[in-house]
Amino acid sequence: MTPEELQQISTTEHEQEGKYQHRINVCVAAGCLSTHSDQVKEALEAAARQQGIEKKCKITGVGCMGLCTAGPLVAVKSADVLYQHVEAQDAPTIVQHLDSAPVDRLVCPTDTPFFKRQTKIVLENSGEIDPERIESYVAVGGYHSLLTVLTEMTPTEVIDQISRSGLRGRGGGGYPTGLKWSTVAKAAGSPKYVICNADEGDPGAFMDRSVLESDPHRVLEGMTIAAYAVGATEGYIYVRAEYPLAIKRLQIAIRQAERAKLLGDKIGGTAFHFDINIRLGAGAYVCGEETALMASIEGKRGQPRPRPPFPAEHGLWGQPTLINNVETYANVVPIIRNGAEWFAGIGTEKSKGTKVFAIAGRVENTGLIEVPMGTTLRDIVFAIGGGIPDGKRYKAVQTGGPTGGCIPEEHLDVPVDYESLMRLGSIMGSGGMIVMDETSCMVDVARYFMEFCMSESCGKCIPCRVGTAEMYDLLNKIAQGSATIEDLNLLEELCDVVKYTSLCGLGQSAPNPIISTLRYFRDEYMQHITEKHCAANVCSMADVTEEVV
Repeated sequence: MTPEELQQISTTEHEQEGKYQHRINVCVAAGCLSTHSDQVKEALEAAARQQGIEKKCKITGVGCMGLCTAGPLVAVKSADVLYQHVEAQDAPTIVQHLDSAPVDRLVCPTDTPFFKRQTKIVLENSGEIDPERIESYVAVGGYHSLLTVLTEMTPTEVIDQISRSGLRGRGGGGYPTGLKWSTVAKAAGSPKYVICNADEGDPGAFMDRSVLESDPHRVLEGMTIAAYAVGATEGYIYVRAEYPLAIKRLQIAIRQAERAKLLGDKIGGTAFHFDINIRLGAGAYVCGEETALMASIEGKRGQPRPRPPFPAEHGLWGQPTLINNVETYANVVPIIRNGAEWFAGIGTEKSKGTKVFAIAGRVENTGLIEVPMGTTLRDIVFAIGGGIPDGKRYKAVQTGGPTGGCIPEEHLDVPVDYESLMRLGSIMGSGGMIVMDETSCMVDVARYFMEFCMSESCGKCIPCRVGTAEMYDLLNKIAQGSATIEDLNLLEELCDVVKYTSLCGLGQSAPNPIISTLRYFRDEYMQHITEKHCAANVCSMADVTEEVV
């Protein structure tokens, strides 16, 4: 497909849009579908037919609109109205009010910090386009960046653009994306591969899933640009099998892109060739680690291997391989479109751009948000998140998934960027953020995440395999009120051993929840050990005697 043909598709799509008097978007991402938004969409279509306005009314299934706690969400775009908690029986009333005042009882206020304080780059199309129609993506500028790259830029110029933007990997480590691309481009060997890591396994995290469900072509386009830049001819998206909707929409998007000659042979009328395949993960958390992920793609057991050599030089099937996650690739298209300086002007000195977070737990506005790097935790939790429900007090926010850390109230004004979170004993991770209030026991929280890490350890290295189990047992003793100070000292010693001797990132960061809760909530550990008491009344100590033997 040439740039001219792409522009024609965009023009036709806009002309078709202009024929409708009313445009209604219904969220059909996984969150809203769990509350039967598909039935809402069908009911709206039926109501439009019954009222004889189906030719004036376009009803579109779109991706995530962000405020998951208010779903199902329905946006009447022509009237600039957002409805929340919509049920199928509300459909006739909504259609009846298209030419009059909105239905007050359903209106979701949008003049609030949740909507006003976000800066959407990765999520700019989420909730706006039909994720199952390539024409809808093209109409908002989709694939224009790819054709610009293929027809007007050299691979070196593309890498330079990404490098100058300051984009860092959004999978958790924050490695400079341009440097990684440059390393793969310079590596000797052929063929080269591009992998998208969509193996999102953190409890409470749904950023990558939502992007794939809402804007799959954006990820395909970013991967294809990356492949051109590094000289790859084949790509893989490694996605969790627990994400059936994301998989379905990826499959549709790949087929559509291939038919449009935007994947496969002679992309954009050039000599460039690139194919993308989907590989399903079976739910092993360790396969989020890049070397374990590649082993899984190769049909082997998903276990990490020592590095070096790094995947950039010796990756999939021993060939140079580029691995980035969903959000990283989704940032590529707007950087090419708007320029490196534009992206570098957002965020902080060392953490550029925006970050997508899945905010969950004890907070009013649970859902998906995107904010500039450097936004404070206080703004995220209390302004955008709406604060703590039921009049409870904030206690901590856990960032970085099960291997992240818990951040207390005194550090709420710290800017959220890679370096600041590391100094607090946590990590950015892929973007999961779980808010806790006074009803949470931090010993129990550490035990929960350690149980997850213990269960997900692949067992290849002894420090992780044995160490996580030992740490979990010690946390159990503390939670049950049967531990001693010596047990606490042993727990801290084990944290150091596991952190510094484990083979991969899972084991190396598994102690983080313990280290951070001991750092900020040591009094709760001591209360369990010396007073045999859990202030949050979470840990059961009914069987504990006064004297510890």
